[in-house]
Amino acid sequence: MAKPALHVLDQPFSIHRLAPDAEIPPAVLTCTFHWIARTDEETSIVCPSSVTVAGARTESGWSCIKVIGPIDFAVTGLLAELSRILAGAGISLFALSTFDTDYLLVPSSRLAEAVTVLGRAGYAI
Repeated sequence: MAKPALHVLDQPFSIHRLAPDAEIPPAVLTCTFHWIARTDEETSIVCPSSVTVAGARTESGWSCIKVIGPIDFAVTGLLAELSRILAGAGISLFALSTFDTDYLLVPSSRLAEAVTVLGRAGYAI
């Protein structure tokens, strides 16, 4: 199978942690790109850095690389391979998965390097 293309989204992102029962700020829900996960231990939100999430523990300075999908559920190892490539360069990531595709958040300060190492591994960006 050919490697899927990747695309860098053109805005900075922040990752927020709230209590498990926290209300989702309405400003988050109006973003065209947001991701919310809730467990019995926390609520995590990823959204553009322009949105403030009051009361959250926030990690800012992330860039997002989208795997162009949809990716069939039968595909195995794609996220593991992308993670391995970035780990080999010492680049941390925060991975998001949706029904159709995956997103990799990398520190914005390392985005150019991430694009380079993924390109060298055969991914078109």
